Amino acid sequence: AQAFARFKWKEERERSMAEIKETIRKKIPKLKGVHWEFSDISRMMTSTGGETQDVVIKIFGSDMDQLYKIAGQIKRNIENVEGLKDVDISLKTGKPEVKISIDRDKASKMGLSTAVIGQTISTAFLGEVSTRYKVGGEEYDVRIRFNERWRKTVKDIENLYIPAMGGYKVPLKEVARIEIGEGPVKIERENKKRKVSVTANIAGRDLGSVIKDVQSRINNINLPFGYYIEFGGQYEKMKEAFGGLLIALIFAIFLVYMVMASTFESLLHPLMVMFTLLLGMIGVIAGLLIFRSTLNIGSFLGIILMAGVVVNNGIVLVDYVNLLRRQKNKNVRTALVEGCTTKLRAITLTTLTTVFGMFPMAISRSQGSEFRSPMAISVIGGVLISAIFTLYLIPIIYEAVEVYLQRRSK
Repeated sequence: AQAFARFKWKEERERSMAEIKETIRKKIPKLKGVHWEFSDISRMMTSTGGETQDVVIKIFGSDMDQLYKIAGQIKRNIENVEGLKDVDISLKTGKPEVKISIDRDKASKMGLSTAVIGQTISTAFLGEVSTRYKVGGEEYDVRIRFNERWRKTVKDIENLYIPAMGGYKVPLKEVARIEIGEGPVKIERENKKRKVSVTANIAGRDLGSVIKDVQSRINNINLPFGYYIEFGGQYEKMKEAFGGLLIALIFAIFLVYMVMASTFESLLHPLMVMFTLLLGMIGVIAGLLIFRSTLNIGSFLGIILMAGVVVNNGIVLVDYVNLLRRQKNKNVRTALVEGCTTKLRAITLTTLTTVFGMFPMAISRSQGSEFRSPMAISVIGGVLISAIFTLYLIPIIYEAVEVYLQRRSK
C-alpha cells in the first residue's frame, strides 16, 4: 500500500520535510511482517534506475541465493548506523513457483534436449499461437494448449510426455526433478549483471559522513569470487556532480590566471593574487561551520563563484602598486604602503556590497533555500576572509618576492 502526502510551501510551515518524516516515523506502529519506507516523489521523477533512496548498496553476482545472503549480512551490519533509516533489501521472495531441474545426462541418453523439454512444457501449460482467426477485419490469436483439467497439479507436470527421437515418448518425471518452492518477485540487472540492492534513507546527518560509517561496516565482509559491491543512489549522483564541478573549478582558476597574466604581463604577480583563493577557502569552511551547512552542490558552486570574485581585490591592489613603481619610481615598501592606504576604501566597499548582497540569500529559509543558502554562505565567507588578508598577506608576499628577485639580479 502507498500513502502520498503533499507538503505546503516551505515558508508556510514551521518544520522541514525531514523533521515531519521523523515525527511520522516515530508514530508508526511496529507490526510483524510489515515494512515501512519513505520515498521522495520528486526523486522518482528525476532518478535513473528507480533509485530514490539516499543510500543504495548494490551487490553484483550470478547466484541469487548468494546475493540475498550477502545483502542480509550487509543489512544487519549497517542497521544500527546513526542517522540511517528504512533499511531494506530490494530482492523480494515469496512468489510461488514450480522448479524443474533437468538431469542432462539422462535426457541426452534418451535423445532429449533441454530446448525440446522446455518447448513442450511451455506449449502444454502456457500455450502456443498456431494461427489467427479473422472476423470482420479483426484478428484473434488461436492458442493451442492442454485442457485446464490436465494442467492443474504438479502430477500433471510430472506425467507430461516429451517426444523423443525414434518416435517414442518419455514422461517428464523420468528426466527431471520437480519441486514447489519460492522465487524472487523480480530479478534486477545492471549492465547485464544480476544485482541485489540494500537501500536506506538518511535523517539527521549528512550523506558523506553516513556513507563513511557504512563503508567501515561492510569493508570486513568477505565476498566470494565474482561478487562485488558498488554504491549508488544519491551518493553516486553526488560523486558525479562533484567530479564535474571540480573540473569546472580547475578550469575557472586556469582562466582567471591567464587573464591576470596577460594584464600584469608577468607570471609571478598573478600567483600572488591567486594566493587569496587559498585564504578564501578558509572563509568558506568557517562560514559553513558557523551556519551549520554542508559541502554540497550549492556550496561548491559558491566556491566557483568565489574564485572569480576574491581575486578582484588582489588585482586592484597589485595593479595600483605596479603603477606607482612604474610611473612614480617609488620603492617596493613605499608603493605597497601607499597602495594599501589608497585602495582600502575600494576593497572595503567591493567586499561589503558582495556580502550584503548575498546575506538575504544566506539566511533565507524559503522554497529552494537548501540550494541557494549554501552557495551564498560560501561566497560570503570566502570574500570576507580573503579581503581581510588581502591587505596584509599580499603586500608581505609581494615584497618578499621582489626583494628576492632584486638580490638574485645583483
